[in-house]
Order: sequence, then C-alpha cells, then structure tokens
Amino acid sequence: MGIAIASGVPPAAGLITGMVGGLIVGFLAGAPLQVSGPAAGLTVLVWQIVSDHGIAALGAIVLVAGLAQFVAGAARLGQWFRAISPAVIHGMLAGIGALIFASQFHIMIDDKPRGSGIANLLSIPEALTKAFSSAEGASHPVAAGIGLLTIVSLVLWSNLRPARLRMIPGPLIAVLVATVAAGAFSLQLNYVEVPGSLLESIKFPDAETVMRVFTTQELLAAALALAFIASAETLLCATAVDQMHSGPRANYDRELIAQGTGNLICGALGALPMTGVIVRSTANVEAGAQTRWSAVLHGLWLLALVVAFPGLLRTIPTAALAAILVYTGYKLVSPAKARALGKFGKGEVLIYFATMSGIVLTDLLTGVLIGFGLALLKLLHRVSHLRIDVVHSGNRQDIHLEGSATFIRLPKLARTLETLPPTPERHIHFEHLHHIDHACLDLIAHFKKQQEATGSRVILDLDELENRYHAPAQKRAVSQFGAPQSETAV
Repeated sequence: MGIAIASGVPPAAGLITGMVGGLIVGFLAGAPLQVSGPAAGLTVLVWQIVSDHGIAALGAIVLVAGLAQFVAGAARLGQWFRAISPAVIHGMLAGIGALIFASQFHIMIDDKPRGSGIANLLSIPEALTKAFSSAEGASHPVAAGIGLLTIVSLVLWSNLRPARLRMIPGPLIAVLVATVAAGAFSLQLNYVEVPGSLLESIKFPDAETVMRVFTTQELLAAALALAFIASAETLLCATAVDQMHSGPRANYDRELIAQGTGNLICGALGALPMTGVIVRSTANVEAGAQTRWSAVLHGLWLLALVVAFPGLLRTIPTAALAAILVYTGYKLVSPAKARALGKFGKGEVLIYFATMSGIVLTDLLTGVLIGFGLALLKLLHRVSHLRIDVVHSGNRQDIHLEGSATFIRLPKLARTLETLPPTPERHIHFEHLHHIDHACLDLIAHFKKQQEATGSRVILDLDELENRYHAPAQKRAVSQFGAPQSETAV
C-alpha cells in the first residue's frame, strides 16, 4: 500500500499486485523462494507514467510490458542476466538496503519520506530530532518508541527463541508485540489503512488504450523501459536469493515467463507492475522457507486478511511495519560482504561501493549499469594487461611473463623480444600468465627459431604451458617450438 501511494495510485492497486504475485506468479515462478509484488524500485517510473499519461494508461502499459517479458522468457533471454559480477549483486543489495533503511526510518517515526534516496539519508538527523521532540500532540516520539520496541523484540526473538518455536518468524512476533502495546495504551499514532473494497479499485484498460500503447512511440517506450527494469530487478533479485539458501536454483527463463504472466494480469486489472522483491524474498528465506508454497501462501494470507479481517490489519501501527523494514535494510547493507570481496582485490570493493552509491544517488537501473560497466572495464584490463620482466645474470637472460599474453599486447611482446641484447642462453617463464593466445605463442615460436639459428639457446617451460592450456589448438601451437621435454626450464 505504501508503494502504491508513493506511485500516485490507490492503495488497493498495490494489494492486488501482491496477491497476483503470490497466487499466480508463486505457482509459475522459476525462482521458487522469491516473493513477487509491487517494488520500490519502480516507484519513480510508475509515478512518471501516471503523471504524464494518467492512471487509465498505466494498466495498458503494464500489460504490454508483461507481454514483452513473456516473449523474452520464451526466447530464453533470461540467462543473460546471470552474467553479472558478484560485486555488482552485493552492491545492488547494499544500495537497496540503504534506500529501504533511509525511507522507512522516516515512516517509523510517523514522518513522510523525502523525494529521493539521498534526501532521505541526509534528513535522518532531522528525523531523529523529531523522534525526541516534546511538542504537544506530536506522534513522532510515540511512533519511534513503537519502532524501537519492534526492533528489540525482533532481535531478541531471533536470538533467544527456544528451538521448538523457531518455525515462528521473528517479524511476526515483533509486530504482535508492537500491536498489543499500541492497543493496550491507546497510543495516538498512524495505523495501517485498508481500502473498503478491492473490486471497486479494479480499473480494466480498454482495447483502444492497449492498442494506443503499441502505436504511440512514447507509450511503447515507457512499456519497454518498464519491462526491462522490472526484468533486471527480478532476475538480479533471483541471483541474490540463490546466494541466501542451498535449495533449488533459479530457472531464469521460467521466472521471466512467470513475471510476464503476472504483469499481463496486473495490467488487465489496472494494478501496479510487479517484480521479484528482495525485501520480501529475504524475509521469506530467513523465516525458513523451503518451497514455492511460502510465496503462494503469502498471496493467500494477504487476500484473506484484506477481505475477511480488515479491522485486524487496522490495529497494526505503521511504525511497527516500517521498523521491520529498517532492520531488514540494515542487514542488507553488510560491511562483511565488502570485506569478503576485498580478498579478490581492491577492484571488487570499488565495484561494490560504486554500485551501491549509484543506486542511492540515482536509481536501481543506473546503479547496476555503473557496476556492470566497471566490471567490464576490470575484465578488459585483466585480459589486456601484460607485464614483461627481463633479468640478466651473466650469460643468461630470464624473461618472466605475467598477466595475459593476447594479440592486444602482441606489439609490446614483439618489441621487447626484438630489443633484447644478444646472449648465449634465454629462459622464458610462463608460470604467472593467466592466459596466452595463439598469436603470442606463434610469435615466441618464431623468436625461438630465429635465436637458435644464430646460436643462442632458448629454453621454454613447455610442461607449464601444456598443463595450464589444454585446448588442442594451443597444444599444436606449443608443439611448434620443437624443444624436447628434457629441455624445459627449471
């Protein structure tokens, strides 16, 4: 409901999307432990669509976006989203966590979030001031107290609960404690608002509006952008969820088809677009989910509570729900992940923080693209970097190659070999190479023949080459050197 309000549509639109995400997509999903529904990452885009084209066009645009996702999944394009660096994935989770923490912190004290992620972060000191305010009639201190009670209850239950009660998730206990406390003391603060009727909120798009999306460049571009961003967020979320559990791995193409089906239905009902959502998925895994039924039942409980027990939902303080998300956001921003990435080099840590910062300062898609671009630059540097060290010792030269000897660095290698001073014996070492291609092998083969024709001996570590590179073509290239195995270098 909060995402719906932030998107400029009625709260019921968010509830309908959550139900479809559980009852429909939960059955079809290729990532069984991922929970789908309205996502904060699409809020700005949806708000822009509603502002520019009206709420009547939203359903048609979401429907066309769902169709695009369905076609992409059927064409087996989902696997392409697996080609993402782990540093980008962890940076994405940290960025989303920071955004969730910052926005929900304001709601936890009965305040309104600001217009952007960075504005929410920078205004946290102001929010803390309101939380300790003694102004008469202000609900901020009371809401902050309920939020703190919720987090303390969650942490204590998660760490101290008896083994026989571990099946009861901490967030449920924390919300119950906060709700009972708020009701017992008749606290004056914001509570959950439930719409009177879901059916009255359904806005079916007409055929003319749907066709207008296909024929209007601006509307079609909005639908395709929505499809791409929703797909990226969903499949990146699926990759992240896979790293949280040891159960079945995600089928990306099936997940994309399931999301397309879900958005087709959401569009037909005039609801919000859906994605796989990292916050709900994280809560699902941490609560002990084992099968897709947890995601399906999430939609069923949502439907049952809204239809049968709306009065019960209205007793829950908004601050309690926000506190759960504040704690979840804090856990997603994990310094331990950055330290673990540091074992693989400073470049991975840079990608992590660049992705996180990009998401906080701009948006989800831009942040991920920044991280992806840096990962590609790192890869390009790795495959193009070649270090050549020449050590002279009497009548012997030792040539050490480190990095990647590819055709990109062929001019450098050729220039070094051609400018070496004459010497009776040369040893070329390959043990620190990550890769060597046929072009460089061929160059070294010709260099060896030329030197031996002038009476200079060239000794190569052929065993190291053959053990490291097993491709038949490369072995044939190595065989061009013609040196017997007894002449391999020490």
